[in-house]
Amino acid sequence: MEQQLGHPRRWRILGVLVFSLLAVVLDNTILNVALKTIADPVDGLGATQSQLEWAINSYTLVFAGLLFTFGVIGDRTGRKRMLMVGMVLFGLASLASAYAQDPMQLIVARAFMGIGGAAIMPATLAIISNVFPPQERGKAIGVWAGGVGLAVAIGPITGGLLIEHFWWGSVFLVNLPIVLVSMVLISLVVPESRDPKPSRLDPVGVVLSIIGLVAITYGIIRGGELATIASAEVLVPTVLGVVVIAAFVWYERRIAHPAFDVSYFRDPRFATAVGMIGIVFFAMMGAMFFLVFYLQIVLGFSALQAGALMIPFAAAQLIFAPLSQQMAARFGGKMSATVSMVVVAAALASYALMDQHTPVVLLEIVFFVQGAAMANIMPPATTAIMEALPREKAGVGSAMSNTIRQVAGALGVALLGSLLSATYRDQIAPALTGLPEQLRHLAGESLTGTLGVAQGLGARGAALIEPAKLAFVEGMHITALVSAVIALLGALVVFRWLPGKSSTATSVPEEISPDREPAVV
Repeated sequence: MEQQLGHPRRWRILGVLVFSLLAVVLDNTILNVALKTIADPVDGLGATQSQLEWAINSYTLVFAGLLFTFGVIGDRTGRKRMLMVGMVLFGLASLASAYAQDPMQLIVARAFMGIGGAAIMPATLAIISNVFPPQERGKAIGVWAGGVGLAVAIGPITGGLLIEHFWWGSVFLVNLPIVLVSMVLISLVVPESRDPKPSRLDPVGVVLSIIGLVAITYGIIRGGELATIASAEVLVPTVLGVVVIAAFVWYERRIAHPAFDVSYFRDPRFATAVGMIGIVFFAMMGAMFFLVFYLQIVLGFSALQAGALMIPFAAAQLIFAPLSQQMAARFGGKMSATVSMVVVAAALASYALMDQHTPVVLLEIVFFVQGAAMANIMPPATTAIMEALPREKAGVGSAMSNTIRQVAGALGVALLGSLLSATYRDQIAPALTGLPEQLRHLAGESLTGTLGVAQGLGARGAALIEPAKLAFVEGMHITALVSAVIALLGALVVFRWLPGKSSTATSVPEEISPDREPAVV
């Protein structure tokens, strides 16, 4: 009977899991607000644009590479235990990030934060799938997504307050109280659960996936630094990464216990939902990377003001994410997701029309519309993924969906960030012709690099500020249009392959067959 009705404390358990997830989500949103300060050579670490990209991607790539394994380990040893281990690792790595003395130390500490995050994320969704009955699972995942939206809202404001009143490392220390409270609540409220028939570990697959993704990302970021893809420093790691990923896919198809079971992609609902998540995060993360500098440097807002400007995006997530399942049930997953993807593409394209004089009201409207569209994409897609798999494989399903999201986000930051960097370098070059070669190279690297050189030159450098902002806006326009095209391609994929209303309505409970019984809770 409990399998049909769910765990008697399931809503309390959901609240604890959502709170526990706040640390992981807060970290990324707070870091975005702090990027400008971390790039500052006086108030921060003097990080270059490529180092900032690695500060983001070292976390996401390690996170993505280990989600498979940690999902399986959680299924095998206990999801609650894995959640507790992840919290400890995440807290210690946050402490190390806060006191990093140079960009490389921050990048390494962020990678260790990724290890902790990889243990936390799959455990939360796996526990949700095990304590909630099928007819309530969609609503629970909607609440879970709303909690993520709440963290998105809290993150920028919190980051802005901390940056204005403390040093940059405080944006990582804020994770510690959340981690400590979460560990107490998890120990008291969350039940243990396991997969009665756990999968075997796949260390070879994990190593291949991490090597391949890091090599591809390095090649892309290096291409942005050099403003060319013809260099051996770009081609060799990129080609090596592609070859290793191909070997990874080949290997996973042939072993009996793959970390990433490609056979799941035979289900069109699963494959399209995963692809939809990947495309959205690729486009969105690349766009968010340039928005930080646009708001704080081009428009001149403080970190706190820039964080406050993101409230409409988060508010829309909070409002519409819990309602997304009703939208999918009424209009069908295909129609709901396709329209939402088109709206996301339109919002991204609108950034190509913005400049130094764009009214704040217009920005707020775009942020709200984009947040509302995102809210109607993620929960139905996550539900489709989880329902396409046996219930006792929830940890693996969560790991697969989150891996695609993290990999796509990392590649979005790397590729679109490199496009932004290359475009900026081309646009600013004419304004730097009178500088010595060493200064010209430093000033041409990024917007923060140009402004740093301009500040050092005093009155002479003031002439560089306006061309730098114009060059960045031009790069932002091109990057935004590429992001919009990618999102539009995602809409076409969803319209073509996502099953229609009859297949995705979540108001009808799925049948539980003997091989889909939940783990003991």
